[in-house]
Amino acid sequence: MKPSHIEHIGIAVKSLEEAIPYYEHLLGTTCYAIEEVKDQRVKTAFFKIGQTKIELLESTDPEGPVGKFIEKKGEGIHHIAFAVNGLEASLEEAKAAGIKLIDEKPRKGAEGMHIAFLHPKSTFGVLTELCEDKNSKI
Repeated sequence: MKPSHIEHIGIAVKSLEEAIPYYEHLLGTTCYAIEEVKDQRVKTAFFKIGQTKIELLESTDPEGPVGKFIEKKGEGIHHIAFAVNGLEASLEEAKAAGIKLIDEKPRKGAEGMHIAFLHPKSTFGVLTELCEDKNSKI
Protein backbone atom coordinates (compact mmCIF):
# COMPACT_ATOMS: atom_id res chain seq x y z
CA MET A 1 0.00 0.00 0.00
CA LYS A 2 1.52 3.27 -1.10
CA PRO A 3 -0.73 6.33 -0.71
CA SER A 4 -0.27 9.01 -3.35
CA HIS A 5 -1.31 11.85 -1.04
CA ILE A 6 -3.49 12.90 1.87
CA GLU A 7 -6.94 12.93 0.29
CA HIS A 8 -8.64 14.75 3.15
CA ILE A 9 -8.79 15.36 6.87
CA GLY A 10 -12.20 14.72 8.40
CA ILE A 11 -13.37 17.04 11.18
CA ALA A 12 -16.49 16.23 13.21
CA VAL A 13 -18.69 19.26 13.93
CA LYS A 14 -22.06 19.66 15.58
CA SER A 15 -23.33 22.07 12.93
CA LEU A 16 -22.21 22.62 9.35
CA GLU A 17 -24.19 25.85 9.35
CA GLU A 18 -22.01 27.20 12.17
CA ALA A 19 -18.70 25.62 11.09
CA ILE A 20 -18.69 26.46 7.37
CA PRO A 21 -18.35 30.26 7.80
CA TYR A 22 -15.46 29.76 10.25
CA TYR A 23 -13.55 27.51 7.85
CA GLU A 24 -14.30 29.75 4.86
CA HIS A 25 -12.78 32.67 6.77
CA LEU A 26 -9.85 30.65 8.15
CA LEU A 27 -8.96 29.04 4.83
CA GLY A 28 -9.78 32.00 2.60
CA THR A 29 -11.86 29.84 0.30
CA THR A 30 -15.46 28.75 -0.01
CA CYS A 31 -17.07 25.42 0.69
CA TYR A 32 -17.38 23.80 -2.73
CA ALA A 33 -19.70 20.88 -1.93
CA ILE A 34 -22.22 19.79 0.67
CA GLU A 35 -23.48 16.21 0.49
CA GLU A 36 -25.40 13.77 2.64
CA VAL A 37 -24.07 10.20 2.82
CA LYS A 38 -27.18 8.46 4.12
CA ASP A 39 -25.67 5.03 4.85
CA GLN A 40 -23.00 6.69 7.05
CA ARG A 41 -25.62 8.96 8.69
CA VAL A 42 -23.56 12.06 7.99
CA LYS A 43 -23.70 15.33 6.07
CA THR A 44 -20.38 16.54 4.67
CA ALA A 45 -18.94 19.87 3.52
CA PHE A 46 -15.68 20.15 1.57
CA PHE A 47 -12.92 22.71 1.21
CA LYS A 48 -9.87 22.38 -1.04
CA ILE A 49 -6.43 23.49 0.19
CA GLY A 50 -3.76 22.68 -2.39
CA GLN A 51 -4.07 18.98 -3.15
CA THR A 52 -5.72 18.21 0.20
CA LYS A 53 -9.33 18.62 1.24
CA ILE A 54 -10.89 19.39 4.58
CA GLU A 55 -14.12 17.44 5.13
CA LEU A 56 -16.50 18.69 7.80
CA LEU A 57 -18.79 15.96 9.15
CA GLU A 58 -22.15 16.66 10.77
CA SER A 59 -24.05 13.67 12.12
CA THR A 60 -27.61 13.18 10.86
CA ASP A 61 -28.23 10.59 13.58
CA PRO A 62 -26.87 10.69 17.15
CA GLU A 63 -26.44 6.90 16.95
CA GLY A 64 -24.35 7.12 13.77
CA PRO A 65 -20.53 6.93 13.85
CA VAL A 66 -19.97 10.70 13.86
CA GLY A 67 -22.77 11.28 16.37
CA LYS A 68 -21.19 8.75 18.74
CA PHE A 69 -17.74 10.27 18.16
CA ILE A 70 -18.97 13.77 19.09
CA GLU A 71 -20.81 12.43 22.14
CA LYS A 72 -17.69 10.64 23.37
CA LYS A 73 -14.88 12.99 22.32
CA GLY A 74 -16.52 16.25 21.26
CA GLU A 75 -15.90 18.12 18.05
CA GLY A 76 -12.52 17.79 16.40
CA ILE A 77 -10.39 15.76 14.05
CA HIS A 78 -12.22 12.54 13.27
CA HIS A 79 -9.99 10.84 10.67
CA ILE A 80 -7.26 11.19 8.08
CA ALA A 81 -7.82 9.84 4.59
CA PHE A 82 -5.14 8.68 2.17
CA ALA A 83 -5.62 8.30 -1.58
CA VAL A 84 -4.58 4.89 -2.90
CA ASN A 85 -4.64 3.12 -6.23
CA GLY A 86 -6.11 -0.36 -5.84
CA LEU A 87 -8.23 -0.06 -2.71
CA GLU A 88 -9.09 -3.75 -2.48
CA ALA A 89 -5.42 -4.73 -2.78
CA SER A 90 -4.52 -2.11 -0.15
CA LEU A 91 -7.09 -3.62 2.24
CA GLU A 92 -5.71 -7.12 1.64
CA GLU A 93 -2.19 -5.86 2.28
CA ALA A 94 -3.25 -4.09 5.48
CA LYS A 95 -5.05 -7.21 6.72
CA ALA A 96 -2.04 -9.40 5.92
CA ALA A 97 0.10 -6.98 7.96
CA GLY A 98 -2.18 -7.53 10.97
CA ILE A 99 -4.08 -4.25 10.73
CA LYS A 100 -7.68 -4.56 11.92
CA LEU A 101 -10.14 -3.46 9.24
CA ILE A 102 -13.44 -1.73 9.90
CA ASP A 103 -14.39 -2.30 6.26
CA GLU A 104 -13.41 -5.63 4.71
CA LYS A 105 -14.61 -4.38 1.30
CA PRO A 106 -14.72 -0.89 -0.23
CA ARG A 107 -17.96 1.08 -0.01
CA LYS A 108 -19.23 4.31 -1.50
CA GLY A 109 -18.29 7.51 0.28
CA ALA A 110 -18.76 11.23 -0.28
CA GLU A 111 -17.89 12.67 -3.67
CA GLY A 112 -18.43 9.23 -5.19
CA MET A 113 -15.16 7.94 -3.72
CA HIS A 114 -14.69 4.30 -2.86
CA ILE A 115 -13.61 4.15 0.78
CA ALA A 116 -12.65 1.80 3.59
CA PHE A 117 -11.58 2.43 7.17
CA LEU A 118 -8.78 0.91 9.22
CA HIS A 119 -9.47 0.48 12.93
CA PRO A 120 -7.73 3.00 15.22
CA LYS A 121 -6.70 0.18 17.59
CA SER A 122 -4.33 -0.94 14.82
CA THR A 123 -3.25 2.52 13.64
CA PHE A 124 -1.89 4.12 16.82
CA GLY A 125 -5.23 5.70 17.74
CA VAL A 126 -5.88 7.39 14.39
CA LEU A 127 -9.01 6.44 12.47
CA THR A 128 -7.58 5.98 8.98
CA GLU A 129 -9.56 6.02 5.76
CA LEU A 130 -8.31 4.74 2.43
CA CYS A 131 -9.90 6.36 -0.63
CA GLU A 132 -9.86 5.51 -4.28
CA ASP A 133 -11.00 7.83 -7.04
CA LYS A 134 -14.63 7.48 -8.10
CA ASN A 135 -13.58 6.61 -11.65
CA SER A 136 -12.00 3.34 -10.51
CA LYS A 137 -13.96 0.11 -10.15
CA ILE A 138 -14.96 -1.61 -6.91
